[in-house]
Parts: sequence; structure tokens; C-alpha cells
Amino acid sequence: MTMQPKYNELLLDDDVRRWFENLRARSVITATVYLRGLGYYCYLNNTNLKEILANAKSNEQEFKDNFIDFIRRLEKEGKAGSYIARFKKVILSWLKFNGIGLQLTVNISWENETPTIVNERVPNKEELSRILRKATSRAKVSISLMAFSGLRPESLGTYEGTDGLRLGDIKELHISDDITFDRIPAMVVVKQKLSKARHQYFTFIGREGATYIKEYLDERKKNGEELTYDSPLLQFDSRCIRKNDFLRTTLVTRDIRQAIELAGLKMIPYVLRAYFSTSLDIAESKGLISHPGGSLSWILRAISQPIFA
Repeated sequence: MTMQPKYNELLLDDDVRRWFENLRARSVITATVYLRGLGYYCYLNNTNLKEILANAKSNEQEFKDNFIDFIRRLEKEGKAGSYIARFKKVILSWLKFNGIGLQLTVNISWENETPTIVNERVPNKEELSRILRKATSRAKVSISLMAFSGLRPESLGTYEGTDGLRLGDIKELHISDDITFDRIPAMVVVKQKLSKARHQYFTFIGREGATYIKEYLDERKKNGEELTYDSPLLQFDSRCIRKNDFLRTTLVTRDIRQAIELAGLKMIPYVLRAYFSTSLDIAESKGLISHPGGSLSWILRAISQPIFA
């Protein structure tokens, strides 16, 4: 389990462990973030999890007043609204799990504000090309699948490294003595377990992305790896100590972040998905594709357009 040791101590309490595992069944990232938030809330307020429940049960109004004061204190300290709002979600989750239906009707200034990405912009075609030139062969595959196919990094490798995209998920990829594609654009299937929406879906990868995949797989074959359709699309470097079956999300984004920095840019990896979305909007505005609600073939036509190259 990927977590700082000091938060592991909270899980020694059976009630906390059950709450955490219940959240984890839905999303390991949410469970981990909420656990850290709950622990930090206790630290900031010099309390513990049992006291939170006891205070909420014994004097609901006093608990609400103290929480409102806590929120206002963070606002005065200049904390972002999205940062403060997380404490409200965490506390309500903990209370609800323990059968306390308390309503924390407190307004948070600029609750949806995210100042760290407020000035974030989508890279243009030239900047994306620069990022790709600075990327490793493995990072080029990740960047392509995000920028040209719209995948999330969590689909390439999960948070704990237990699953990820496999070679067999690229349906037109043919593995033999040579790595080839039976058709380009090639279909990429994202299975249910890798989907944030919890349903299987598909997208496509065009010629440039397919070239990066082929070059990366050729490199791995040259290094002696026996490729199968069950092999991870993204593999560990030979110099790395392998602790998981797949690359964790943090390693996927680390590769991308390094390429962005080497390109002399300041962007978060997730802007690559915005590049994909923006490219579709531009293609639609030029009449190159129809609105996505009209036909399942829209993305296939879009991915073939020069704007993605």
C-alpha cells in the first residue's frame, strides 16, 4: 500500500480500517487522500478520531461552530478553497460511515478554486513536439496515449502498480519476429478496472503514436524481453528495482514531467489530455469530424487528422 508510515498507524484502529477499506473499494486514491486528510485534521485541531465522533454526537451545534471556526481560520491563512473543502468532505465521510448524519452547512470561499493550475495552458503543436523530442522512448508512449488518444495516466499504470494497459489492449498490434500494426489508427481498449467511469471504452492511436510504441517495443525485444499480449505496455527500466507488476501512476507522470521540464516548459502532465480534447474541438469546428454524439466513428476520423500529428 502506497502511503506515508505515519498514516498507517491510523489503520490500527478497526473502525478506521473499515472506513478506509470501504473507500478503497471504490478508489484507492480517494481512500489514501481522505485518510491523510483525516489525520492532518486531527493534528491541526489537537484531537483524535474517537473524539471527533464523541463531540459530534454529544453536542452537534458546538461541533458545527468549531468546524466553522476551523474553516474561517484556514481562509484567513490564505489556504485555497479547494484545499479547505477537502476537510469538509473527509469529516462528513468519517461521520456518515459511523452513522452520524450531521450536516455541515458552511460556505467556503472560492471552494472550486485551484490556484496551482489556474494559469495552466494547453501546449501547442510545436511545444508538444519539443516535449516528445526530450522524452525517453517509454515516456513518448505515455505522452502519445494521453495527447493523441485521451488516456489518463492511471489507465497506463494504476496508483499501486497492480494493473495497467497491456499489449493485448492495442487490438491491431501484432507481435512476432517483428512488431507491426495490422491497421492504423489502431484501437486501444481500456478495460473496466482501468476506467475512472468504471466501464470499458475504446479510443485510437494514430501513426505517430504507433511509431513510438513500435520503437519502444523493438528496444525492449533487443534487450532480451520476451513480449506477449499480456505484457505491460510500459515496462520497468532494467536498472530499477521492480516492486510491482506495472508502473505506478507516479512513475508514469514522472517520466512525462521530466520531458516537460527538459523541454523548458512548466506544465502538469494532465494538460496532455487537454491537448487531445482541444484538438477534437478544433477538428469539429473545421468540419473535419461531426459532434461525438452523432457517430462512433468520430474519434477514428479525428485521430487521423493532421492536427494530432
